[in-house]
Amino acid sequence: MRVMILVKATEDSEKGFAPTPETLKMMEAMDRFNSDLIKAGIMKDVSCCDGLTPSSRGKRIAFDGPSRTVIDGPFFHPNELVAGFWLWEVTDMDEAIAWVKRCPNPMPGPSEIEIRPLYEAADLC
Repeated sequence: MRVMILVKATEDSEKGFAPTPETLKMMEAMDRFNSDLIKAGIMKDVSCCDGLTPSSRGKRIAFDGPSRTVIDGPFFHPNELVAGFWLWEVTDMDEAIAWVKRCPNPMPGPSEIEIRPLYEAADLC
């Protein structure tokens, strides 16, 4: 089962990355966690995870029939945005939950991580 693990954005993540002793310590902990994921065969390589820049650097494209409208960030409601992601291969949702529970807190304060299964070919038949 393939899953995408989504680190939800926060007010802090929307301010951008600042290399403070606290954030560098968080990154070191996350690097160790990523190494554990690779060793366990959950994450196949480091290109399957990354952090995203704040939404102020992003764009959205709105579709309405044949028209396309570009919308500049920042986007509101940080808790509805994504600040980072992983792609994992797990046996089931319980295994994904167990690994997420082992994850270091990805933010300085309260945060959330969402687990979303990817469609597999068998799901589309």
